[in-house]
Amino acid sequence: MEFSKELKSELIQQHRLHESDTGSPEVQIALLSERINHLTGHFKTHQKDHASRRGLIMMVSKRRRLLDYLKNSDPARYKEIVEKLGLRK
Repeated sequence: MEFSKELKSELIQQHRLHESDTGSPEVQIALLSERINHLTGHFKTHQKDHASRRGLIMMVSKRRRLLDYLKNSDPARYKEIVEKLGLRK
């Protein structure tokens, strides 16, 4: 299940860099993190849903690649998004 349009637009507003920004790495990482968190909860009740598990693994990989890109290109923005979303321990 996709999350609501309101939640998606709220996430975009929180993480965008400028007024019309919808595709920056920060926004993409935030949206992927929300979907990953939703799917993680889904697997607590549906352990045998292997098709969705594959999608989850692909989302985690994509988020990892975006984080790596951001870390290499602008470490300050990387640190900010990691702290804001609480991704690293």
